[in-house]
Amino acid sequence: ALYEHKIFVQGAVWNINSFDQMGVELGKQLANKILPELKGDEPVTSHDSSTNGLIAAFKRLRAEGRD
Repeated sequence: ALYEHKIFVQGAVWNINSFDQMGVELGKQLANKILPELKGDEPVTSHDSSTNGLIAAFKRLRAEGRD
């Protein structure tokens, strides 16, 4: 909580909203797309290779019962 308070105070001093970030909203949109893909059984190829690999690894571990 100390870090968040520090960021809040800095934003107040600089007159900016430190917690209103476009990247956060983009992350929420991407997460809403990826979540159903994590729950499905079919292979995912609609993202970059790193994201596809992470999704595949998650699914493999889940199938092995290591979720």
